[in-house]
Amino acid sequence: MSTSAELFTIGQLADRCGVSARTVRFWSDAGLVPPAGRSAGGYRLYDAEAVARLDLVRSLRELGLGLEVVQEVLARTRTVAEVAAAHVTALDAEIRILRLRRAVLHTVAERGGTIEETVLMHKLARLSAQERQQIIDDFVREVAEGIDPGTPAMGVVESMRRLPAELPDDPAPEQVDAWVELAELVADEDFRRRVRAMAVAGGGADELEFGPDYQTVLEHAGRALAEGIEPGSPQGRAVADRIVGPETSAAQRARILEQLETFVDARVERYWQLLALVNGRPPHPPAVPAFEWLIAALRAGSGA
Repeated sequence: MSTSAELFTIGQLADRCGVSARTVRFWSDAGLVPPAGRSAGGYRLYDAEAVARLDLVRSLRELGLGLEVVQEVLARTRTVAEVAAAHVTALDAEIRILRLRRAVLHTVAERGGTIEETVLMHKLARLSAQERQQIIDDFVREVAEGIDPGTPAMGVVESMRRLPAELPDDPAPEQVDAWVELAELVADEDFRRRVRAMAVAGGGADELEFGPDYQTVLEHAGRALAEGIEPGSPQGRAVADRIVGPETSAAQRARILEQLETFVDARVERYWQLLALVNGRPPHPPAVPAFEWLIAALRAGSGA
């Protein structure tokens, strides 16, 4: 054993290493920092090796390693490199959880939700990728029930199925917000009935029997909307004629109006925008307002 001049009591060791005497005693009882001997009065004494060992234990504990892992490192049954690699993996998982919590709390702060909404939001955000996809698949399955998969009517439904709702492990607040809104949307019975009606009726607004051209609507109706032109005004009728030619018969106009009313829906467009946000892609600018303006103009022209 070392001489008494080289030995330290628990209190002296604690002061030297910058930890509490209670911590030294606990680690010593756990076998991490064994005493070099005892005084005549039975008090534990520690030598210079204990000082170095205590510094190592403190460093490993501050890195978040458990007592069992620290014991394995000290016993040389596991190398520091092995422990560090395993701990990095654990920390990565913890960081992902913290980021998710931060994103949820940010969304709660922005939305001003209730306690119940906050709990639901956290549960939805923590779902695995497979569980999130299952929500979308269940929605699509219900919408498509009874529809012949070989018909063009499945166009909308199949398009919705092709875009999985993948939420990353460390989502941005806007992704959490989008996923929560998406989950709420597909759970809405009225929305499900609307999408099913579109699926039964046909492929979508981009497959209208007579037109109009999608870009033409955005160009002319979108500009009219931005300029505040009323759909039923003479100016509005002139814009509508540029989209749906004046030579188009009344029957054809009625058919175009019917199809637009069937396939133009702001909530369906929002579905695509939310999927883009959840998947980390910028959503397309909203086109529905321009089509809604055209619907209003065609209604006014038909006297509906």
